[in-house]
Amino acid sequence: MSESTRKLRWGILGAARVNERLLPAIVEARDSELVAIASRRPGAAAACLARYAPGHGAKTYDALEPLLEDPAVDAVYLPLANQEHAEWGLKVLEAGKHLLCEKPMALRVADIEAIERAAQDRGLVAMEGFMYRFHPQHQRIRDLLDAGVLGDIRSVRATYSFTMRPARMYRIDRPPEQGGGAMWDIGCYAIHSLRAYLDTPPLAVAALAHYNAHGADTGMSGVVDFGGGRHGLFDFSFERARRSEYEIIGTQGGAKCHTVWQLPGDTPVISWWTEEGREGVERLAPANHFRLEVEHFADCVLEGRTPALALADAKANCRLIGAALRSAATGRAERLD
Repeated sequence: MSESTRKLRWGILGAARVNERLLPAIVEARDSELVAIASRRPGAAAACLARYAPGHGAKTYDALEPLLEDPAVDAVYLPLANQEHAEWGLKVLEAGKHLLCEKPMALRVADIEAIERAAQDRGLVAMEGFMYRFHPQHQRIRDLLDAGVLGDIRSVRATYSFTMRPARMYRIDRPPEQGGGAMWDIGCYAIHSLRAYLDTPPLAVAALAHYNAHGADTGMSGVVDFGGGRHGLFDFSFERARRSEYEIIGTQGGAKCHTVWQLPGDTPVISWWTEEGREGVERLAPANHFRLEVEHFADCVLEGRTPALALADAKANCRLIGAALRSAATGRAERLD
């Protein structure tokens, strides 16, 4: 990290599809500089850079280890396959680099604990990459809640889906314990959304799923008991039309985020209503939540701030995901208390 420029120098470990959004976000972010990208597929890193940041002078590697050995890299974004996050996340930290890991951070709570210890031992920042949380539309909904417009929250419903294209079938060619399936891909958003607003430890979850021949879940629906009569409802699928929304119902009204997966030029829409007859449909300014996530992470490193998504949040999300997967597999509710 250059003290004169105070920029966080980034490397990307993998030429994954998320780079379509992530790579330009790093290039455009304040206090950040893209210096390297690596892939195990020959030529893939160079092709990724040329496609998503043409003319950019970042180094490219045809293996992952050279990027970790590069002294010019301060922080690494890790978008490898889900089942590789724990192994390579630890390697990033052991190499002395800060870690922003594409969700999920890992498939087991124990692996996240190992990542947490490694980061703490080396004084490094590690965060799970739920980019959506950095979009201002969610703060606007939080403002409505804080103002008491909805009363006390009683339920949150989160829905995430899209129809799986043939090119993406690799996501469902293995069971959940190996990182495959809809839960680890899009269901984790639903679980995260519920927990963002029903912010006490869940007591139990009951879920039903549809599985393919590989044992991967292609869709799941369920309910989470957060205690005190407060429930989180989730459904997600690779076999339904595109949706990425959540709705909050309180004792005095409700609010809805109509599109969570925003593109940079999209106009976000939220709506709300009250028992007294007040209602609103608000169109907010477009924002790039990938860029805002990168800028937040850079602030945490450069200014010594605590990440908005601390690893305690990653562990809590992983714990609830594991319980939901077990419930769907066994046909019984799973208790977490």
